[in-house]
Amino acid sequence: MNRLLALLLTVHLGLDTRLRRARSERGSVTIENVLWAVAVIVFVGIVVAAIKAYVTSQAGNIK
Repeated sequence: MNRLLALLLTVHLGLDTRLRRARSERGSVTIENVLWAVAVIVFVGIVVAAIKAYVTSQAGNIK
């Protein structure tokens, strides 16, 4: 009976530890998504600025 109780307690503590770890790492996915979104926004801003600069310079060459 003591072995069964020890086994059940071990399984319970193992699962509890995994659940706590999963809860503590839950926010890291959100932060990663926010960082990717910021990176994409910055990249798109750089591309738009480069296209705008090119178009403006080419428009200045029109006679």
